[in-house]
This record gives sequence, C-alpha cells and structure tokens, in this order.
Amino acid sequence: MDLEANGQPDSEEIRRLEDEHRHYSEKLEALLQKPWLSEDEQLEEVRLKKLKLHIKDQLAMRRSQTRAFSAA
Repeated sequence: MDLEANGQPDSEEIRRLEDEHRHYSEKLEALLQKPWLSEDEQLEEVRLKKLKLHIKDQLAMRRSQTRAFSAA
C-alpha cells in the first residue's frame, strides 16, 4: 500500500486506477458498438470485463483504506 506523507493511502494511486478503469470502459464500449463480434473480439470483451472488475475491486479496497485512515 502506498502512503502519502500524512499516512493516508496514496490518492495518486486512486486516480491512476480510476483512469485505468475509464480506459477499459471506453475500449469495451467501442467494442460493443459493433453489430457482431468475431471470436477474438468476444475474447477481448471478456478480458476487458475482467480487467474492469479487477480494477474496481482495487479501487474499493483503496477507498476503504482511505475511509479507515480518515476515521482514525
């Protein structure tokens, strides 16, 4: 866990994760605009969804840590 000088989780890390999640969302949205997907595109759709979920989980953990530090 990255910590800022004041002992709180690094907000820079949260911003990076948010940007990464947004990037995957945009790629997925562009892919889903197609009327049909090839096998490779279907695999890419699944991959992007899994990446988004992983990033979302990381964000939830970081935000939880931020709240815990704020409450302490």
